[in-house]
Amino acid sequence: MHTITAIRHTRVDVPFGVCYGQTDVPLASTYVEELAAVQTQVDWYQYDAIWCSPLKRCRRLAEDLFPRETILFDPRLMELNFGRWEMQRWDDISDTADAKAWFADFVEVRTPGGESFREQINRTADFLKELKEKNYERIAIVTHGGIIRALDCLLNGTEPLNAFQNKVNYGELVEFNTES
Repeated sequence: MHTITAIRHTRVDVPFGVCYGQTDVPLASTYVEELAAVQTQVDWYQYDAIWCSPLKRCRRLAEDLFPRETILFDPRLMELNFGRWEMQRWDDISDTADAKAWFADFVEVRTPGGESFREQINRTADFLKELKEKNYERIAIVTHGGIIRALDCLLNGTEPLNAFQNKVNYGELVEFNTES
């Protein structure tokens, strides 16, 4: 049995209602307090490896949580690529034909210039396949809500269409167990 502890990054300094997917956005001013809360949950863990999205909001959290560990950065652990919607207000996007098509089938329909949730699941599956070739018992992944939901689909059998019904809070730890 392998255990994956997925840690979602803390809050970001982006106005509410703005789509920011793979944009490298700054952390919120509450970062220090949020970091302390996350640290209380991970201090006792021992990990064989630490993996992380290369985006700054994850990188900083990983480096602060695991200052003496080697952190392995992998772009497959990045949030959904929203393409041309990055840094746009959802209110400005939602009435477009592209948005209506995506909202009707976000699992299979790509965002304009971006990707679908299925594509995010597939790159997460590719990461997991590579991970299973290694002999780790416990790993930590500092990542994004979309990746945690993709892991839920892949490891818990959650249907992709239902993946976003499970809330994943900023700074939340979610554990997954997978057969070796």
